Amino acid sequence: MTQTPAPPKIDDLLAIMARLRDREGGCPWDVEQTFETIAPYTIEEAYEVADAIDRKDYRDLCEELGDLLLQVVFHARMAEEAGHFGFGDVVASICDKMVRRHPHVFGDERFDSIDAQTASWEALKAGERAAKGEADTSALAGVPRGLPEWQRALKLQKKAARVGFDWPDVDPVFDKLHEEIDEVRVEFANGADPARLTDEIGDVLFVCVNLARHAKVDFSQALRQANAKFERRFRRMEGLVAGVGEALDEKSLAEQDALWNRAKAEERTT
Repeated sequence: MTQTPAPPKIDDLLAIMARLRDREGGCPWDVEQTFETIAPYTIEEAYEVADAIDRKDYRDLCEELGDLLLQVVFHARMAEEAGHFGFGDVVASICDKMVRRHPHVFGDERFDSIDAQTASWEALKAGERAAKGEADTSALAGVPRGLPEWQRALKLQKKAARVGFDWPDVDPVFDKLHEEIDEVRVEFANGADPARLTDEIGDVLFVCVNLARHAKVDFSQALRQANAKFERRFRRMEGLVAGVGEALDEKSLAEQDALWNRAKAEERTT
């Protein structure tokens, strides 16, 4: 009787990575990588996980989570080779942190509300930073500079809101958005100085993140959906003109706009 092979374990993945990084018989590409060269792939894999979730493609999600796990193993292997830490230390660190930051689950502490739990979470993180010798005591401390800028804007806004620096509802956010757009218009009218436009458009984008926060909308997901919608409709435009033996770049802007509206209308009827 044939035995079913045992499912792979994390040790198998660690052994594969060690083999890939072996300087004698490993993969030349894997051997030459560093933390800096692998970091962009780590970010990319995280976004691919989010994309699979957006598409509700759970088979693909399983694969993408594996790719993301590989990134953790890759970094841990390089750290072990350099004598910094190993994969076991990564696991121990996150286990310790989760237990420490959830005293209401693993201890006797109790919270009356989600807000109280969030306040405790922030206080615990502040204590951890202080224990590491970090001197920054600002309410905005602890927001990593390596985050995508929209995400850093969101975290800065949330931290400011926790000490009361926030609009009470969405109406002032709309007012601020109109104000910032008007300032961009003024800069265009004044000659469109690149430095000033960068500053003013940055203000618009910052307010857009704030608007999404007040609406409880994931800014990244909203933008991904907008990108997907634009791509879908644009490709339909190309398909429409190709169907009659023409090319999109042969059409005037008015004709292209009509094709866009047609593609948009088709989506509403399906």
